[in-house]
Amino acid sequence: MSSRILLFGGTFDPPHNGHMELLRGAQAVVRPDLVVVEPAGIPPHKHASATPAGIRLALCQCFLEIGDHVFLDDTEILRGGKSYTLDTLNEMHRRFPNAEFYFSMGSDMLLSFRRWHGYQELLQKMTLVVHSRRDEDIAPLHAFAQSLEQEGGRVLFAPARIVEISSTQIRAKVERGESVIGLVPECVERMICRYGLYRPVGKEE
Repeated sequence: MSSRILLFGGTFDPPHNGHMELLRGAQAVVRPDLVVVEPAGIPPHKHASATPAGIRLALCQCFLEIGDHVFLDDTEILRGGKSYTLDTLNEMHRRFPNAEFYFSMGSDMLLSFRRWHGYQELLQKMTLVVHSRRDEDIAPLHAFAQSLEQEGGRVLFAPARIVEISSTQIRAKVERGESVIGLVPECVERMICRYGLYRPVGKEE
């Protein structure tokens, strides 16, 4: 019997409680044997993060609190260059040749999926697990998912409590000296304080 592996990727600069809820929602649908949390090296769809990859990897330790089946992987960071999901997925297939792969993504990512590198190959090699941020997204999302399924893909929708916060907003709050308690996992909040992350250069406590 093949194992189910859920891939949960992102820049995670920093990871926040919204990420935690999305992962829990994806787990509820997939019921994976293993979760692979994959911090991106250089995301192809975003500007490169100014935070060193090693620090982002350390921040992602918060996901390990979800369960002992969660594994933190540095494949994309070590690879260097732009982090294409197809390259990572092919590597995972080599490591786990008998596994069934699922990939967690937000609704905005689904609607841009046809612009992803090798998207048709991705459709054949993994099941997409999608989270909708707003009720009004549901109809267009399902229509788009149906069009991908006509190309041979498979799309699942995952319920999750939506936390209206982004990593960009977290960084801005820290830069302004505002508290992020309750918006990020406790271990992330401690690391932000301990290492002075996201503060203006030269500013000290």
